[in-house]
Amino acid sequence: MNRRIAFVTGGAGFIGSNIVAKLAEDRSLDVVVCDRLREAELGKWRNIAKHPIGDFVAPDAMFEWLEKRWREVEVVIHMAAISSTTEPDADKIVQQNFGLSRDLFRWCADHQRRFIYASSAATYGDGAQGFADDDSYDALMKLRPLNTYGWSKALFDLFAARQAARDYAPPQWVGLKFFNVYGPNEEHKHSMKSVASQIWPHVRDGQSVQLFKSYRDDVPDGGQKRDFVYVRDVAEVVEWLVASPQVNGIYNLGSGQARTFEDMARAVFEAAGKNAQIDYTPMPPAIRDKYQYFTEAQMGRLREAGYAKPFTPLEEGISDYVTRFLSQPDPYR
Repeated sequence: MNRRIAFVTGGAGFIGSNIVAKLAEDRSLDVVVCDRLREAELGKWRNIAKHPIGDFVAPDAMFEWLEKRWREVEVVIHMAAISSTTEPDADKIVQQNFGLSRDLFRWCADHQRRFIYASSAATYGDGAQGFADDDSYDALMKLRPLNTYGWSKALFDLFAARQAARDYAPPQWVGLKFFNVYGPNEEHKHSMKSVASQIWPHVRDGQSVQLFKSYRDDVPDGGQKRDFVYVRDVAEVVEWLVASPQVNGIYNLGSGQARTFEDMARAVFEAAGKNAQIDYTPMPPAIRDKYQYFTEAQMGRLREAGYAKPFTPLEEGISDYVTRFLSQPDPYR
């Protein structure tokens, strides 16, 4: 029996580890994790501790490992990235988010291995041009991200689309524009955790929580909207893509419904069985001019490609997250 490998970069991270958990349910598939665990106390290793993995590869050894075993690699799932929107080192961001992605894309094209990667809703900038996941050259060129992170992701989307148009691409290549993902295994992300995770200790302890004030007359405090998508849904979409090699292109991955940060906070209080206590705090001046007030994924193209499962409503997802993970002694999936 030939060995089947799914090679997951960033596989011990938040989204990556949830993908690893889902794919590891298939006993015919070896899921190989490529990542850095860093400090043991941060608990990042715990994100993958409950699941069998076929191997663990250091990022510096990635291409050497792939070259030795490329015939067994069925798909490369590239989730590794610098995801902090406040990272000050632009060179570091571009090297990781564009340079490494470019090199993996070319490796997969040369070896004819499939390639699924993480893009971002940050590519849409302030959303003035909408959130249609048109992956044509002209549409991608019109996007104006608000920060280096968003630009690095947009730059690679454009690279991948251009290479595919030139017939130099992996046999399957898919970019997923993640919207606001929340769920288990984000403990190591600190300030980049979802609002649900950040406010949980306060909700648990019966304290009030703080959301940002609004600086737009047409948006109330806490009324800023995001497309919140449960990480379980993200993992299921990737599982479907692994089973659907005919699907290619760049797709939105959200719930398809914008909800307010206040909605999310109230859902956490409700799941904890407590009355909502919400205060509003000034937004840091450094991000006020770059702040998105609304995101909502248009999900029609993914549906047209064949993905049929429903996405988890916010209150249901938060209830599952709180009761099965955040409130438990062991919150890891």
